[in-house]
Amino acid sequence: MTFEGSCHCGAVSYTVEGDIPDTAMSCNCSHCRRKGFLLAFVPLDQFRLTSGSDKLESYQFNKHNIDHQFCTDCGCQGFSVGTGPSGEKMAAVNLRCVPDADLDALTIHKVDGASF
Repeated sequence: MTFEGSCHCGAVSYTVEGDIPDTAMSCNCSHCRRKGFLLAFVPLDQFRLTSGSDKLESYQFNKHNIDHQFCTDCGCQGFSVGTGPSGEKMAAVNLRCVPDADLDALTIHKVDGASF
């Protein structure tokens, strides 16, 4: 099974191998809080960018460990790429950019990223 996501204008799209997660992380760091992300983490080998690589720009802050990818046309950030605590390359998928995700049914795990 796979699910798809995209930026607002549709220039950047991606596919993730697996079911749409039923849980998401909500972080209160200065970046995530302002953008309202609901994030699910998947191994990078399960994530495939299907269009828009030429439209992506990266934003990094704090320790510069995460590439926050955003569309240069609409500014929407559908995913980020980084390394998980185990050292595995991960994609953080913004479930708000996954049209088939039932956001109201998600179990939300709050993370105090502001204290990192």
